[in-house]
Amino acid sequence: MLFGHGDDFYNFQEEVKINFSSNVWRGVNLEKLTEHLITQFDKLSRYPDPDAATLKRLLARRSEIKEENVVVTNGSVTAFYLLAQAWRGAKSTIFVPSFSEYEDACRLHEHEITFVSNNEDLCELTLKGQDFCWIGNPNSPDGKLIHRTELLKLIAANRHTIFIVDQAYAAFTTEDMLKPSDLKANKNLVLVHSISKAYNVPGLRVGYIMASPSIVKEINKYLIPWSINVLAVEASKYILIHPAQFTLPIRKWQRETAELIYQLNKLEGLEVLPTSTTFFLVRLKKGTASALKKYLMEKYGILIRGASNFHGLDETYFRLCTQSSADNQLLTEGLKEWLDTVS
Repeated sequence: MLFGHGDDFYNFQEEVKINFSSNVWRGVNLEKLTEHLITQFDKLSRYPDPDAATLKRLLARRSEIKEENVVVTNGSVTAFYLLAQAWRGAKSTIFVPSFSEYEDACRLHEHEITFVSNNEDLCELTLKGQDFCWIGNPNSPDGKLIHRTELLKLIAANRHTIFIVDQAYAAFTTEDMLKPSDLKANKNLVLVHSISKAYNVPGLRVGYIMASPSIVKEINKYLIPWSINVLAVEASKYILIHPAQFTLPIRKWQRETAELIYQLNKLEGLEVLPTSTTFFLVRLKKGTASALKKYLMEKYGILIRGASNFHGLDETYFRLCTQSSADNQLLTEGLKEWLDTVS
């Protein structure tokens, strides 16, 4: 299997100095978390909870739901594969462009897939005969957002379809998102979250599912025991217990994003697509994203995310996640320089 994700620094001999390819909050101070994990190293000599029970309990309490509504997974990607596996051979609709793992998980478990553009009018959308609908909200790679009221209407209008809503980037917007309390009135809703994006710890690989007890029961049939290592559990618990240490200044980050987009829009030869988050798609009017990526990496140590492996996109698209003002300026200069060389 070929992996076409962001943050593919391992493919380059050059040092990655500035990483625009990975959608994580860059400004987290991990010193206290590191100190805490050092004190937990003795736990490596024992097996962790088979189902990360202590973390599951904490997530349920914080979300004001029951433990039977929660499944802890080895990253949110594992959640998608578990869901596809538990209903192998189902019929799935996927909003695109979107995270490629929705499609990959469905194909692995022989789902019959229908693709729907995320630009389609939801009022006109019919999901008759579809077992699942997969939606990233906010969506990667384009930062598109379906507003809470609109999404709840769609879910209510299609009770025969289970909606898997990936909210891994919920912290990357100020808009009102779906809440755990929405599960009570919507038995056909599955929420997937990640403990990594907002805390700059993607290497932990911890995600979780929130859903009705009947859905959770089915997923648990396929859950591999001890799939979450003990340090990942302890790190996640620490993060959840100490939220003040991990505050994400979303409004400041959004202002920096608006400024970066403003500067990029001054450049001829590219188009920035609208976004509701701190990451966004850019379309080149000349040249290819792979050539641009190679140029920026070799000359500046800047890594961007080519987007050609997203369904419906091609080699002219790439994704950026806003960095510091100085880094954003260097990227803009590098882009202008490259565009001047492309005929």
